[in-house]
Formats: sequence, C-alpha cells, structure tokens
Amino acid sequence: MDDTHMLFHDLYEVLTTYWAHFLFLLPKLVIALVLLIVALFVAKRLSRVIGTRLQARSHDPLLAEFLTRVSKWILLGIGLVLAMQVLGAVGVVTGMLGAAGLTAFVVGFALKDIAENFLAGVVLAFNRPFRIYDTVQIRDNKELMGRVEALNLRTTLIKTFDGRHIYLPNAMVLREPLINFTRDGHIRQDFVVGVNFEQDPSSEKAQHLVLDFVRTFHDVETKEPHTPYIIVEKVEGTTATLRVYFWTYSEDYRRGTQELKSNLMQDLRQLLLQQGYPNPSTAQ
Repeated sequence: MDDTHMLFHDLYEVLTTYWAHFLFLLPKLVIALVLLIVALFVAKRLSRVIGTRLQARSHDPLLAEFLTRVSKWILLGIGLVLAMQVLGAVGVVTGMLGAAGLTAFVVGFALKDIAENFLAGVVLAFNRPFRIYDTVQIRDNKELMGRVEALNLRTTLIKTFDGRHIYLPNAMVLREPLINFTRDGHIRQDFVVGVNFEQDPSSEKAQHLVLDFVRTFHDVETKEPHTPYIIVEKVEGTTATLRVYFWTYSEDYRRGTQELKSNLMQDLRQLLLQQGYPNPSTAQ
C-alpha cells in the first residue's frame, strides 16, 4: 500500500507541476495565437493590396503574382517568428537542433531543395523567359510541352495540350534548355508537298499555284519579313518534292500551328487534285 501511495503521490506531483507550467505559459500561448491570427489576416490583406497595385502598374502578370505570393509568405514568416519569441521558443529550438547536430542536416538537405527552387523562381520571375499562357517546351521533350499557367514559389505549372498539369521544379526550368514558341508572336511552320508535273516539265506552274494558295489562306502572315516561300527539295522522275514555309501568329500555339497546318495541307491537296495533278501528297 505504501508503494502504491507513493506512486500516486509522485504522479500527482508531476501533473501538478505540468499544470502549473501550463497556467504560466497560457497567457503567452494566447498572445502567440493572437499574433498568428493577426499575421495571417494582415498577410492576406496586405499581399492582396500589393498584388493589385503590382498588376495595375506591371505589364507582366506572372511577375506580379509571384511577388504577391512572396510577400504573403514573408509576412507569415515574420508573424511566426514573433509568436515563437513570445513563447521563448526561438532559442530553445535553435539550441536543441544545434545540440543534436541537426542544424547542418536540415539546412544542407531538407532546405536545399526549397531554397534552390525558391531562388530559381525569383530569377525566372525577373528574367522572364516566359509569360503567363506562353507555350514552352522544356529539355526538348514533347512530354514537357504546354502553356504556362503559374509560377509558384517552388514549381512552374504547365498545362499540356491533352489537359495534364505538370509541376516542374523551378531549378529544373531554369537549368534546362527552354523553348518559347510564343514569345516572338510569330512562328514559322513547314510541310512537304509531292507534285507530279507530267504536264508541267518545269514545275513552276505548280510552285506558283501552291504559293498563291498559301498566301491567301486564313491566318497565314504575308507581310515582310514573315512571308511564305517554297524550295524544291528533290526531283525524282516526274515528281517534285516541294517544301512549303509559312509564318503564322503564335499567341494560340495549338490553333495557330497544329490546326492551321493540318487544314492547310488538306485543302492544298484538294486544290492540286482539282487542278489535274495526279496523286498529290502532303507530309510534315
């Protein structure tokens, strides 16, 4: 009975001590919680104000959105640090990590990826190799091609033409070769036309027919320096292989290149058939 009594007495003493510490820290906990709530409210409101002003003055919504998110997280970080200082936890946490030898591990490994991608995002936001809704391709990989939807603190969001969302690390986007298909506003496309010119030994008539048709096709640019032209790649017997080059607007890459080229190739083949050229062919 004495041992049991001593056990319950010790347990009571421990719980009483913890309860006293809790009552001692309760005002600080309340203040820290209030600080976090205020910091969250201020961060949302102030970042919204900053974002509105940046978007009104900047012609680059991608940069404005990125800076808005950065300002929000900075304000939240300040609020968290203040709350930890109220609790007196900043020194405790730092001392514990240092004593355990984890500070270098955390900074060197856990935070390395976050810091690298954040800094890469800052470079991308100010260097601006792409704008919002630009069509880009990373690393010469068709699987990493699509429209830029957002630039986040760690990732760049790209939406592919088949509806997939790809979150690429900012460091990868900055490090790898990036092709921007829409930055210039115009893009050159080409395709091959095979023409049998039995009735046109020089093939000049076919070339003029093809070039005139391309020039008058909708959405094909005809002003210098973006004018369509044709070169003869090879001649085999009575068949000439013509490569057609044309420029178009690249703001909507999928419609401006893929659909336009497809329609142009199909309609050109029908025209050649109507003009008496036997078995014309088109290919990319």
